[in-house]
Amino acid sequence: MADDLKSLEELKSAVSGDAPVAEAAPARAPQRDGLGRAYATGKRKDAVARVWIKPGSGKVTVNGKEMKVYFARPVLQMILRQPFTVAGVEGEFDVMATVAGGGLSGQAGAVKHGISRALQLYEPSLRAPLKAAGFLTRDSRVVERKKYGKRKARRSFQFSKR
Repeated sequence: MADDLKSLEELKSAVSGDAPVAEAAPARAPQRDGLGRAYATGKRKDAVARVWIKPGSGKVTVNGKEMKVYFARPVLQMILRQPFTVAGVEGEFDVMATVAGGGLSGQAGAVKHGISRALQLYEPSLRAPLKAAGFLTRDSRVVERKKYGKRKARRSFQFSKR
């Protein structure tokens, strides 16, 4: 009976607004390895990127090659720079990424996703701008499979009336 009264009093105080305020979530701690790097995996389409970031001069290496050599198209280079621009840390981190699977566009998206995740692990205060820009969400769009009786995923064979 006493427990019922106690819970009833708690319910009344919660309704009136006098209830004790719930504690905020604990602050995230930076996750770095022994060499001071943050590691994250990024994915896009069939591409998977393993990304390490550490403080440096802004050098980006993908599969052992310079970013401008591996991703020759300026659009793909812009995609890789987006997380740093949004977080406001251009030229402050060196990136070393290994990426496999998919084509160049998917690989660029995977490296971007990995950089974003690694940045927020290295410096948790960067999580808010990266999340607001949608860079921490894995883009789950993939190629639709081909169906039997169809030429492609949805395209039918040409219809002939006669």
